[in-house]
Amino acid sequence: MTFTPHGKHLIAGEWIASDHTFQSEPAHGPAHAFSVGTPDLVNRACEAAEDAFWTYGYTTRDQRADFLDSIADEIEARAEQITQIGTQETGLPEARLQGERGRTTGQLRLFASHIRAGNYLDRRHDAALPDRQPLPRPDLKMVQRPIGPVAVFGASNFPLAFSTAGGDTASALAAGCPVVVKGHSAHPGTGEIIAEAIHAAIRKTGMPKGAFSLIQGGKRDVGTTLVQHPLIKAVGFTGSLGGGRALFDLCAGRPEPIPFFGELGSVNPMFVLPEATAARGTAIGQGWAASLTMGAGQFCTNPGIAVVQTGPEGDALVQAAAEALRGVATQCMLTDSIAAAYTDGKKRFDGRNAVRPVLTTDSEGRNAAPNLYETDASDYLQDHALGEEVFGPLGLVVRVSGPEEMLTLAKGFEGQLTCTLHMDEGDMATAQRLMPVLERKAGRILANGFPTGVEVADAMVHGGPYPASTNFGATSVGTLAIRRFLRPVCYQNLPDALLPGDLA
Repeated sequence: MTFTPHGKHLIAGEWIASDHTFQSEPAHGPAHAFSVGTPDLVNRACEAAEDAFWTYGYTTRDQRADFLDSIADEIEARAEQITQIGTQETGLPEARLQGERGRTTGQLRLFASHIRAGNYLDRRHDAALPDRQPLPRPDLKMVQRPIGPVAVFGASNFPLAFSTAGGDTASALAAGCPVVVKGHSAHPGTGEIIAEAIHAAIRKTGMPKGAFSLIQGGKRDVGTTLVQHPLIKAVGFTGSLGGGRALFDLCAGRPEPIPFFGELGSVNPMFVLPEATAARGTAIGQGWAASLTMGAGQFCTNPGIAVVQTGPEGDALVQAAAEALRGVATQCMLTDSIAAAYTDGKKRFDGRNAVRPVLTTDSEGRNAAPNLYETDASDYLQDHALGEEVFGPLGLVVRVSGPEEMLTLAKGFEGQLTCTLHMDEGDMATAQRLMPVLERKAGRILANGFPTGVEVADAMVHGGPYPASTNFGATSVGTLAIRRFLRPVCYQNLPDALLPGDLA
């Protein structure tokens, strides 16, 4: 059954059109008209979310878990239509959309199980000590409580798992926070059909209509109004460093500053240690090429930099990577603007004296081809632009003279989502010296693997020091993500009748 978008916003249970429209720009298939978001619609959605919070924020964990499970069911009921519109809008292959849909429903069900278990509440109780000297101690109970309405900005590169019903929305709803989503204009039809699934789940489970709203398109004033709205208590964002930093500054500059949980950019360096290079450098180079070009390199964990020691073994690794990249066909990028940004990013490396081309290609239109460059650690540390993320299949090899220079280079990296160690047993001493540095640089450290492919699990951390994210103590993937939208409240000497249900 073909899905044809109606192009409206979902505001507190009503599908609403606005005066102006924009056209989608699909990779293939028909374009569709969508209503343009406005500050007035933002106000209506935020007011509805605040009104809903007085009910939704006080639902039981079982009620919210049933709601999350119902959203997953409704998404699966629309599986073929989601794949159809998603592949048209993004150019992603069907298998990728199907896998991402499974990831989306999986994390909704994971949060449902997580809140049913209740461990995330971090309940604490210090019993009263009325006879304590010199002063008695009151009865103290503590539990995590939802913070209020949350704004979520859909991501361009994950139309399902990081967008309308993605990790930010799932974790906020699990916490008891209504959500207002600013849909990404790269895939508005996909956002609309997912919003339909959430709307159906709201009706099925009897949740307040204002628990979820979707606003499509709009100029910068729509995003600005959303993050500055006094009823919004936190923001979740996945996107560019420039756009995220602008929204972060707006959140910080509000009369009541609020947390901005932004994932902004990362080059995810891999440190290929000498013994591993000598033993299996060719295989590592080939594996790097596969990870670098997965999904046209449009992953936030794309390993854009490989740190490799100089010498013939390192040369073999680089050549193996280059040869593997030559065999990669051009791939369609998510949007015309992303493709243009990739071309502009490549220009930063072309003609730079400190950079040597290993494999250079020309990309046309929305289709991207891989590129590989090489530089030295000393040049890299003196040129900040070499460490800026290029969103796409572009890799940079940074050559080091030995372990000492590798350690110096590690200290010079900015914050990252991931850092990887490729190592054998003989590299253990070097790896041990690197670990204290890498722990300060990244939210996730890998050994002998590639960072693309983020598991949705209890122990996952998808975040890191700035500029990887704006809050190094948070993750946007995994069950710990719920803590972003909770705050601890202590209850002193309160009778049980006044305590929240999770404490009584």
